[in-house]
Amino acid sequence: MKTFSERLAVLESADHLQRIELFDQNGHSAGVIENKPGSQGSLKVYHHLWKKWGSIHNKAAEEGLVLYAEHTLDAENHPGKHPHIDRLFSALEDNSPLTIKISAS
Repeated sequence: MKTFSERLAVLESADHLQRIELFDQNGHSAGVIENKPGSQGSLKVYHHLWKKWGSIHNKAAEEGLVLYAEHTLDAENHPGKHPHIDRLFSALEDNSPLTIKISAS
């Protein structure tokens, strides 16, 4: 199985982004991923999912969980430790898609 770092290496750069904002079905904020240390991998994953799928729905969330590789199992075993992964689990469990707003620099 490929690691998270190996999977990130093949995704398109997201260095030009400032942040990604996520919204629930009612338009309420469901989270923000900023371009800062500790979140840049998630920024890259969510950017990839947005480009491929247009939103975070079941198929996108499933792909995201695969991309997070070893961190997905850690998130499953430690809820709250990886909020960007937890958000993907929630999207799947609740069948509740998220829309994405991209802010580039």
